[in-house]
Amino acid sequence: MTTKEHFLRYVAIDTGSSDTSGAHPSTEKQWTLARLLEKELRDMGAHDVRLSDTCYVYATIPANVQNQPAIGLIAHMDTATSVPTGPVRARTIQYEGGDVSIAEGIVMRADTYESLANHVGHELIITDGTTLLGGDDKAGVAEIMAACEILLNDPTIPHGKICIAFTPDEEIGEGSDHFDIQGFGADFAYTVDGGKPGEYECENFNACSATVQVAGFNIHPGTAKNKMRNAARMALEFAGMLPENETPEHTELREGFYHLTSITGEEEAATLRYIVRDHDRTLFEKRKARLAAITDYLNAKYGDGSFSLTIKDSYYNMKQIIDQYPAITERAFAAMRAVGDEPTAVPIRGGTDGARLSFQGLPCPNLPTGTYNMHGVMEYVSVPEMERITRMLIALVRAQ
Repeated sequence: MTTKEHFLRYVAIDTGSSDTSGAHPSTEKQWTLARLLEKELRDMGAHDVRLSDTCYVYATIPANVQNQPAIGLIAHMDTATSVPTGPVRARTIQYEGGDVSIAEGIVMRADTYESLANHVGHELIITDGTTLLGGDDKAGVAEIMAACEILLNDPTIPHGKICIAFTPDEEIGEGSDHFDIQGFGADFAYTVDGGKPGEYECENFNACSATVQVAGFNIHPGTAKNKMRNAARMALEFAGMLPENETPEHTELREGFYHLTSITGEEEAATLRYIVRDHDRTLFEKRKARLAAITDYLNAKYGDGSFSLTIKDSYYNMKQIIDQYPAITERAFAAMRAVGDEPTAVPIRGGTDGARLSFQGLPCPNLPTGTYNMHGVMEYVSVPEMERITRMLIALVRAQ
């Protein structure tokens, strides 16, 4: 199959993860794609194919030359749940410039989505406007699978051992929770989970999730004076105490933020959920301290136990690890140049499985996929770019 054919097959499977289920994987539907990838890898002739009891798919392609490092390629199967995740009805268009009509009343305007200017003449895959597309990260999955198929069918391409892994739950920060680094067997790896070809991502946000539970007290509004503590209003007060200009819509590059992902509640109880990000570790810790200080202040105002804060670190900036292994970066840059892309190191305004894996002993920077406008109905992929990235992956693992 071509990279495009792999991709269209995978995005048709809903694999949205969930940050509230507490299960591993967080959603049962991720097993459908995992089992398909397991079967396809076996059918291709990959070795050591296995599906773990926590929904990780592993495989290897044995070396056909000696004295080469074992290189890992990793992508995640789940998709974000910020918009509906399925059923995905992807469609292809030949883009010749201008605005793109996604659906009635939904238009991707060229003057807003600047990346379109780079894709005139490209075949694009877009959504029908009701769901995300799933290019994050099924484009990475498709590119790795297409590269595996080529390598397994062409023994004249020299390479060392190639280690393949597909993970669940990356979008909720749990993609490396049950990753078997020792069994994976790579000396170093790359996640294939980025955007524009030529972009090499070796630094990312420090990240955590934060949940604020608010306990109120309800009573009939007619007799509520000096008695009611409206948890919904108290939750809004908490949110209002964070800096208005330190949110995703007001920041760029290495600037950190607080992002309110959901707020639910009534008079008796309310919940706020945040993700918190900063490239600078010291500023990241200060952001967490600010959440704790607001919690303490509001508990002093409303009474102990009115607000409870739970913070869970997700990952840290991998730059301090990757900088220790310059050969990994040099190899990626050479592979990008081999297919005509001039590499540029850019910071990720997010994170990947590779960030946590790097701190767990597997250096793992991030490579592009040709995916744009992720996590929304305007998401699209460029077919020529996905094909080029497949070729880049083959150049990446080629014996040196």
